[in-house]
Amino acid sequence: MSILITQELVDQKYRLYHERINAALNTCFSTQKPDTLYEPARYILEGKGKRIRPFLTLLGSEAVSGSSENALNVALAVEILHNFTLIHDDIMDQAELRHGRPTVHREWNVNTAILTGDVMIAFAYELALRAEGTRHKELIHILNHANITICEGQALDMELEKKWDATIDDYLDMIAKKTGRLISAALEAGGVAGNGTPLQLQSLVTFGDKIGRAFQIQDDYLDIMAADGKSGKMAGGDIINGKKTYLLLRSLELTTGRDHELLQSIITNKGTSPEKVAEVKAIFERCGILEETADLINRTTEEALDALDALPYPEGREYLRGYANILMKRDF
Repeated sequence: MSILITQELVDQKYRLYHERINAALNTCFSTQKPDTLYEPARYILEGKGKRIRPFLTLLGSEAVSGSSENALNVALAVEILHNFTLIHDDIMDQAELRHGRPTVHREWNVNTAILTGDVMIAFAYELALRAEGTRHKELIHILNHANITICEGQALDMELEKKWDATIDDYLDMIAKKTGRLISAALEAGGVAGNGTPLQLQSLVTFGDKIGRAFQIQDDYLDIMAADGKSGKMAGGDIINGKKTYLLLRSLELTTGRDHELLQSIITNKGTSPEKVAEVKAIFERCGILEETADLINRTTEEALDALDALPYPEGREYLRGYANILMKRDF
């Protein structure tokens, strides 16, 4: 059975659930003292986050049970765990701003930010234990596995920065762990909250893994293709900063001679001048990586959407499909 879910309906549901999630997040960390512990936690949750992961948790529950009523605490747990990773990532990256506001370690200090991140992990587990139902052990396992995997991904990312001979496999492993696992964990946890079967949970995990990979590779692709600034980033910013992206690493496999030397110099020198961006894009066009990457994004997205077919509730399933198409900037 299939039902028609338009982009307008997905947008409406997203706005409704975004408000629901934010209202519930505002009730977290209501303890006032010590204020240097709880105020930073409230501060980061007040940021302009898209709430993609908790929204997927609620939709995952709906896709296996027809309802998200028992999934809100689980969705909050996922979002708080995500924000813990942001606090610690910002420290490691020495980032000054997040969503246009000073990062937690800049607004307070590094020690406060570390401690706040630590309490957020514990609070995420507490929320999972408060969830309706009897499958709390599974929920804790999912959050623990996600947390461990994200840490592995962050470590791999730091290793990748120093690696001169990084491969596509290195990159894909890193993004699967650093970015993809929390997306699939959000969906898996929603499925558990909805009392899904092992087959249904695996379908949600596959969907999350695939859409997470496609989303990250698309982000790399848009960096060079969205020259009009619609990507929200400086055009070619990844090239200028020497970031090891899918396009750069794959192009190194496809090129020889001067083209290869120029691409390798970006890694060796940890970046290049803005004036080189157009030349690098021309190399990408000559070696065919732009077309190849676009095909890969579409193929991986289709594989993600195919995984949804095993989910029993048409409305939740089709909202997941519609939201994935919005994330991937595809027409329905």
